[in-house]
Amino acid sequence: MDPLDFLEPADLLSFFHSRKTEMSCMENPQIFLNQLRDHNLIPEDKYKKTIRMKSKDNMRKAVYEILDWLEREKSKHIPLFWKCVFKDVIISQYPTMKLLHNSLMDGSFHFDPKLPERVESEDSDEKGSLKVSDGEEKETKSTRKKRKLRSGSTCSDSDVEQPGPSAKQTPGQKKKAKKIQFSSPKKGEIDEIWTWPLYKTQLPVTCGNVEGTLIRDKLAKGEKCILVDKQRFTPSEFEKFAGKESSRNWKMSIRCKGTTLGKLIKEGHLKAAVYKRRMKLAKKSLLASYSVTDEDDSEDEESSLEAQPLTEEATGEEREEQSEPAEMSPDHYRSTFKVTCGALTGTLYKSRFGSGKCGKSIRTEMSWLSPEEFVNISLNQRDASWRKDILYDGKPLSVLLETSVLVIHSLLCKCKCCKPKPEDLENQKNDDECYICKSEGEEDLVVCDNCPRSFHQNCHLPHLDDAILGDDSLWMCTFCVFKANEKYRYPDEQRTEAVMSCQISPYMLECQYLLLYLCSADEEQIFATNPRQYLEQYSSIIRTPMWLDKISDKLQQKEYKTVGKFVSDVQLIFTNSAMYNRDNQEFLDLGKHLKQLFDREFQKAFNIQD
Repeated sequence: MDPLDFLEPADLLSFFHSRKTEMSCMENPQIFLNQLRDHNLIPEDKYKKTIRMKSKDNMRKAVYEILDWLEREKSKHIPLFWKCVFKDVIISQYPTMKLLHNSLMDGSFHFDPKLPERVESEDSDEKGSLKVSDGEEKETKSTRKKRKLRSGSTCSDSDVEQPGPSAKQTPGQKKKAKKIQFSSPKKGEIDEIWTWPLYKTQLPVTCGNVEGTLIRDKLAKGEKCILVDKQRFTPSEFEKFAGKESSRNWKMSIRCKGTTLGKLIKEGHLKAAVYKRRMKLAKKSLLASYSVTDEDDSEDEESSLEAQPLTEEATGEEREEQSEPAEMSPDHYRSTFKVTCGALTGTLYKSRFGSGKCGKSIRTEMSWLSPEEFVNISLNQRDASWRKDILYDGKPLSVLLETSVLVIHSLLCKCKCCKPKPEDLENQKNDDECYICKSEGEEDLVVCDNCPRSFHQNCHLPHLDDAILGDDSLWMCTFCVFKANEKYRYPDEQRTEAVMSCQISPYMLECQYLLLYLCSADEEQIFATNPRQYLEQYSSIIRTPMWLDKISDKLQQKEYKTVGKFVSDVQLIFTNSAMYNRDNQEFLDLGKHLKQLFDREFQKAFNIQD
């Protein structure tokens, strides 16, 4: 019989409660988290999010949150928790766990100081003072130097006062977006997550490479039921948004954990209203390059407007609305737009757009610009009209304004774009997310003083220590340093064989640049993390896994001796991808594309002419 069986569950829970901080501070908690995952003690999404973190501080916070969630939501499983973490493989790996095990086994934990009763709420006065102090802290953080902490330069819908003589809501009356809440999962088949209480109201779904959240009751009502980055889609709109419009069958193209929605509906796990396409008049779209004509009456597809379920109880007013011809361009769901003005190209970000003057919303290779600045630099004309001179998809930007894809903010708007503070103006000069991992994260972003890029400290190569954050001198990222020195490094043509045999130390800049370039090109971060953590039977197919984060760590630790060893590891990623994805054309093509980018950039970086 296990010695833990002799201890009361209340004692084990109290011991767990007072030791969460100690356990969260363990170095390299990967094996610890794996053990919890193997015993179904933590949700899969929390596990994957935590193991991908590079910052030790963020990792500790995430592990503590997992333990806190376990205590709060699965307190009855705390005895199982102690049994699984007191296995020899865990105790031998973590000295902290060995000390905790000894404390429980010898009974010394009974001599711990008695904890005071837990307080769930505070007096109103204390809450008020806390709110004031929190506000002061936020204000202090937002006024720090840009290389220490960057507040977002985008403006949310709740910050924007829309055009018009009178607004329906004052800024103080704006509704906050509801945060999606999940209940805790209970025992069940690991793959059939649609049976878990955790996913009683919502399900994670994918279509191609695009991920979303399916709201069950809205699917049953025939409403926009799939949430992606605060935008709602009907199933067909989500299919179109994911670039799978050609399949024209959302029940087959949208999946939950590899299972099609059609199968889940057929087996009774999901309820779906009958979405039906309606006849549309042939009408030339302002944004589309084709005419819209009569469409199929397929049960599996719906119009691009929000579909309504066809029921006998539908009112006459609803039927009248359904019969009206209407269309909505896919551009309504875009957050970025590739734009041009003369020879200048850039990307317009909807979240940064305020007006022609307000909001540096267009990112070029070297800077963030407002629409007027973009036109002035391109055409060198002060009186040029940005609405007609900036083109998107060959059409003037005014088309996006006429169809409300872009909305000009009111003159009274007080958002960060329209009424920026000095620190907001500084923040607008650089990206709002890390150029490498494509996320904001909880870490501070370090911004380059020579280009618009921003980086997490451990995403950049070489890693950025805290000394750089406190330095007032200008800082250039590896991309800018490489570009500035590129033309001076290799005036003569090189040969591949000679480059591969070189010691890596004189060429560390080139290798760091190449890896950062590859990480940035992998926009979905598919090749960034250890594939064994999320791909089934990967180890049985691939003997030597390799991923970008591992190469990054080896470069940072200076484990490579020659350029060839570095290149060999990079090529191993593509070789493994080709072998594992033989029957998955989508990921096979993605691996081939990244390989082509790396090979081309490698030859350019070393001026190779074989």
